[in-house]
Amino acid sequence: MTQAKSPIIFWFRRDLRLADHPGFSAACATGRPVIPVFVHDGRVEALGAAPRFRLGLGLAAFADSLNAAGSRLILRRGDPLAELRALLAETGAGAVWWSRLYDPASIAQDQKVKAALRNAGCDARSFAGHLLFEPWTVETGTGGFYKVYSPFWRAVRGIDVAPPVPVPTRLPVPSVWPGSDRLESWHMDAAMGRGGAVVARYQSPGEEMALRKLDVFVDKRIDLYKQDRDNLDAEATSGLSDHLSLGEIGPRTLWHRGQEAIRSGAAGAEHFLKELVWREFAYHLMYHSPHILDRNWRAGWETFPWSEDRDNPGFVAWCRGRTGEPLVDAAMREMYVTGRMHNRARMVAASFLTKHLMVHWKLGMDWFADCLTDWDPASNAMGWQWVAGCGPDAAPFFRVFNPETQAAKFDAGGAYRKRWIAEAQKQPPQTALDFFSAIPRAWMLDRDASPAQPVVSLEAGRKRALAAYSDQFSTPSNGKLA
Repeated sequence: MTQAKSPIIFWFRRDLRLADHPGFSAACATGRPVIPVFVHDGRVEALGAAPRFRLGLGLAAFADSLNAAGSRLILRRGDPLAELRALLAETGAGAVWWSRLYDPASIAQDQKVKAALRNAGCDARSFAGHLLFEPWTVETGTGGFYKVYSPFWRAVRGIDVAPPVPVPTRLPVPSVWPGSDRLESWHMDAAMGRGGAVVARYQSPGEEMALRKLDVFVDKRIDLYKQDRDNLDAEATSGLSDHLSLGEIGPRTLWHRGQEAIRSGAAGAEHFLKELVWREFAYHLMYHSPHILDRNWRAGWETFPWSEDRDNPGFVAWCRGRTGEPLVDAAMREMYVTGRMHNRARMVAASFLTKHLMVHWKLGMDWFADCLTDWDPASNAMGWQWVAGCGPDAAPFFRVFNPETQAAKFDAGGAYRKRWIAEAQKQPPQTALDFFSAIPRAWMLDRDASPAQPVVSLEAGRKRALAAYSDQFSTPSNGKLA
């Protein structure tokens, strides 16, 4: 079989969709047989419990989509280069194509795979598709990368974004399919324990569901998005973060739907696009300054007196949703029950941990990486460092979110807190009771537990944080409350 007619192996990772997929569409357009492949490698194994669980659901949904289109998803487990080489030998394929990822480990892996395959005469190609703008294409006037969001937004807001390509009209398939693992044999939900059954009820994986959510958001919510998105008791956001993380919906699709909404007069549409570009900014920073993933992004924070003790009582209480601060505890419990957390609640919970409790942001970041179904490496790292003060756009870095003030502003009627905290309610809703079914039995909590007592006074925690900032950075003593 000549290479011009040989199959193309398309290696899927965080791009589990058929529409708005430049690489896969290009493969199908050749007319050559296309073999969709996903490889369960060490990086999949290293995922936290919730993101691995959600990936399993996404793979099942994507496999169903391919089957419905007359194709199938081939599953292999092992080193990507070894598995791709084996598939090339088994199928007679002459090409391996994939969509690019931008974290340092993926870049290093992709460079290794591309070099090895090309040296063997294989057509190895990578495509854009996970982002709106490739990180190396957006530069400041002096040629460097952007370190502040606002000028980044101004630089990209007017850039032409290619329209999303439609689903291929035909998915060419090979005459003989290679062998495949069974997804069930991977036990992607194993680390979730008993919580998996609870969290599963709140999931809606797959491209079809993502597009439905987008339709609902644009039709009913986007106009009021800017004013309502922080209200904890409102259904005001798109709910697409987990879909975007796994590539079940493409960023170009979101961008152009947002632009259409702007043209139709939707007041909140531009702010929605700003949030989409905030994700781009996170990837821009991760690509150009990869230390954001595991070290303080700003210099001068190496000796800041955060606790890194995982047995710290404050950290343990925060992890278990038992800090005694209702808004913080509600946020953590929402995460254990649904796998997700409202963005405003994330900021409050992260600020409480890093400032009131003086616990290192890395401990919180790692905890979220284990518990969030919408985990994203760039957004998670930048978000935590932004709140902690050591990251980009963290001005003033000594901002302290007051949970009581935030609750009064964004959960005035207490509906969000009641939805997730059962203690002290005579008839708690099922959402609050689900927390006790989702958490590890080792925590020894049930619906009869007494209400949690505050682990720190808000005023004392604030003063301690501001004193630490003042000692380290000559911070104004009054601080800033949010």
